[in-house]
Amino acid sequence: MNSLTDTYTLAGGVEIPCVGFGTWQTPDGDVAIESVRTAIEAGYRHIDTASIYKNETGVGEGVRQGLAAAGLAREDVFVTSKLWNTERGYDSALAAFDATRERLGLDYLDLYLIHWPAAAHQHENWRELNADTWRAFEKLHADGRVRAIGISNFKPSHLQALLENAKVAPMVNQVEFHPGFLQEETREACAKAGILLEAWSPLGQGKLLGDPTMVEVAKRHGATPAQVAIRWCLQHGALPLPKSATPERIVSNANVFGFELTGEDMAAIDALEIGRIGGDPDSVPF
Repeated sequence: MNSLTDTYTLAGGVEIPCVGFGTWQTPDGDVAIESVRTAIEAGYRHIDTASIYKNETGVGEGVRQGLAAAGLAREDVFVTSKLWNTERGYDSALAAFDATRERLGLDYLDLYLIHWPAAAHQHENWRELNADTWRAFEKLHADGRVRAIGISNFKPSHLQALLENAKVAPMVNQVEFHPGFLQEETREACAKAGILLEAWSPLGQGKLLGDPTMVEVAKRHGATPAQVAIRWCLQHGALPLPKSATPERIVSNANVFGFELTGEDMAAIDALEIGRIGGDPDSVPF
């Protein structure tokens, strides 16, 4: 990967820009609009949001303003959103997609994800609930309303159950992935199924930025620890989704193509032990 416009190719042939701009915890309104517009002007061609972020309206406006400012067409920017847990099921998922698309103000989405799997700690019928939701996603894809479909936070057990009934396999699994939390089993399961791994919180929600190993590697490359974390994700074949509302950091986080981590760098970073920072899909209360 040499630039923000370089792409991974998903199963089915859709190309997805290799770094996405995350918008979790970005307030709706001016902050969302300005940050997304700034990201597109800085070269990002991939914007990630979700219905539960409550900022789809601002993100959509930011996309339109960014396209206009950069002289781009709609098809030049890849837009992702996600289905929230309360909208699982066939009919509910279809209605939720309509609401998301309307808030974004877009004719279609590039990628739509099941945000979290229904899991056994909350749902006895979790397998059936995930399967019914996925049938709705397959319909949206077949109807051309979304170019690619996928999942988020699915562990191998959830993924395997879903694949038993799926007619179309998920093309993406967006999970927590960052230095100190390698997700080996999930990465292996996704690779086996031809599913691209996306990395949410690739900076470890800021916990990595002062780590001595990250600081030392960054110093050797004339980079920031954040840039090193993003580069590390890319060199593991994952798609990082860094998030910031600060213009300088938005630009800095995009500048990860002027250096390459060595095998020694990668091994040192791989050895970090931080663990899961976000919720475990098998125990989250939502």
